[in-house]
Order: sequence, then structure tokens, then C-alpha cells
Amino acid sequence: MKIAALVSGGVDSSVTIPLLKEQGFNPHIFYIKIGMEDQSAFMDCPSEEDIEITQWIAKKYNCEFDIVDLQHEYWSSVVKYTIDSVKKGLTPNPDIMCNLLIKFGAFNDKHGNEFDKIVTGHYATNYETEEGIFLSTAADKVKDQTYFLGNITYPQLQKTMFPIGDLPKSQVREIATKIKLPSAGRPDSQGICFLGKINYSDFIKNQIGEMPGEIRELETNDLIGEHKGFWFHTIGQRRGLKLSGGPWFVVKKDIDNNIVYASKGYDPISRYNDTIYLEDIHFLNPNHNYNNLRSIKFKIRHQPEFNSGILIQDEIGNKIVSDSSISGVAPGQFTVIYDREEKTCIGSAVILG
Repeated sequence: MKIAALVSGGVDSSVTIPLLKEQGFNPHIFYIKIGMEDQSAFMDCPSEEDIEITQWIAKKYNCEFDIVDLQHEYWSSVVKYTIDSVKKGLTPNPDIMCNLLIKFGAFNDKHGNEFDKIVTGHYATNYETEEGIFLSTAADKVKDQTYFLGNITYPQLQKTMFPIGDLPKSQVREIATKIKLPSAGRPDSQGICFLGKINYSDFIKNQIGEMPGEIRELETNDLIGEHKGFWFHTIGQRRGLKLSGGPWFVVKKDIDNNIVYASKGYDPISRYNDTIYLEDIHFLNPNHNYNNLRSIKFKIRHQPEFNSGILIQDEIGNKIVSDSSISGVAPGQFTVIYDREEKTCIGSAVILG
């Protein structure tokens, strides 16, 4: 079996290589270069150290190694999607789109035909039945990353391979330490994959600019502050409003008039919603009939906990009615759908405004 292993230099993807070698595979290691060093906003993207670590791993395990430059593809797809979304007042998820469009998309288009499987360091698993391949959750429920994989296509899913999906993070760290991996003690990466050390708000400001507007209290419509552009704020946000007498939470945005609405209190009712309207429902395995699917678990963001609810699909529209009200439901976010047993990742949908 020919395997392409996508290694970023981080602990998780790096540990996939000794695990694959133990199983008798000889993976071809690829480092995907996506940080836009030629753009002023990406000058701090730390790819040199990551490439050195990945080369060290390739040499240690006698694997072929190549750098794949997908900077143009990343900018024209994932970054463009992010900018276009925030301009519309939506909350994008670049990491979900990176898996769809880059790791299992552009990379596969350029090199994937040569390989049977594409390996990543995601905390996820998959299983096969007579209906084909299904995406399933990882053994480490805290680290589970199926939320970021809920929008890939079925042909992409068929090529996935997740060597660390059955391991807890602690064991992955132990393996990294045992093999003296240079990144064994590196903290888990946080934030958006293409930004490197760049602050998200600084990136948005660099790409879109500022447009000062009003912050108003939702319940009274009183003017309580100013913002620098609605695109800097998302539903459920608490930090960054710079309002006194809080806490304050963003609960609504008037895009046409550039007004951000906030509610005050530690748990304002306006933060919560029990009905989530959906568009573009995507089922990962089209061989399975989901027409009668109703009782589900779901997530509206990457987190260990699942929400419970009912999925309603009819001619009026698609929605999830949650068993309990949840906070921070923002248009543009992805909802990822699971079975009630919290085993199978069924698919995803985009939250409507």
C-alpha cells in the first residue's frame, strides 16, 4: 500500500511515522507549505523550524520527503473563503475548509493519485461496513478532531488514515519523547492554521480594514460603545468589546447598518437558542440512507462535549431543535452531526443567519 503522510512538524503528525513503520508501511512524507511568506501579514509564519523537524523524521525513518507548495491554492480558496465570510458578517471556520480544500483537496489533486491512503495526525478514526467507510470519533474524546473533518467528501474520506486516532494524547507525547522527537515538548497549536504568529484581528484589519460603528444594548437599544467593524465580532463573543460594567456578550449584528448588539450579565437569556437553522447539509457517506434520521448529537464548535437534539428535514427547511438551549449560535459556523452513541460523525451543515 502506498501511503502519503502529511507531516507539519508538530507532535501529532510526526508520531504517525513511527506508528506506520511499526505496521510495516514505508510512507512518503510531505510537508505542505501554505504560509504566505510573500505577504506582509505572514512574515512571522514559522515554517523553517517545522520543515527541519519533518526532514529529521524522514531521515530517521528512511522515508522519502518532499515539500509541496500550496500557497497559491490556499490563498485562493481557504483565505478567500475566510475574508468573504467575515465581510458578510458570518463566522467562518478556515480549519474545516483546509481539510476539504487543501489537505484532502489540492494535495490529493496534485499527488494523491499516486497513493492509496493519505495520513494525517488528526484525532479521529474510521470504520468500514458493507455500505463503505464511515468517519468515527477518536479514543481521546477531549482531543477528538472529527469536527474539523465533517465536511470532507466521500472520496476523500475513503483515502483517510488516522494512525493516532486510537491513542490518548498522553501516549502520543510518550512516543514522541521516547523517539527524542525535537517537537516532543511543543505545546498544542492554537488558532487558525494559516496565521502563524499573526493575531486574527490584525489579519482581518490588514485584509479588510476598519469601519467604525455603534455597539448597542439589545434589550434597550441604548448606545453603549463603538466598534471598529462588525467583522471583528462574532455571536457569543465576550472579549474585545471594551465595555465597562460587564460582562457583555455579542448577541446580534445588523450588517446593513454596521451595528453590533450586546447583552449584559453573566448568563443573559439572549445568548441562548434552541433552534438552529441549517443550509447545505452534507452527509459523509452517501451510501447510507439518512432520510429518516432524527435523534442526533451535534457540535457547533470544536469542543469535547456533545449537544443532543432532533434533526428536522422537510420542504420548509432544515433545522436542529436542541434538547437544551445553547449559546453562541453564529451564522456561517459549521454544525457537525453525530449519532446518538457519539461514535459516528454523520456529516455537517452551515448555520443560517
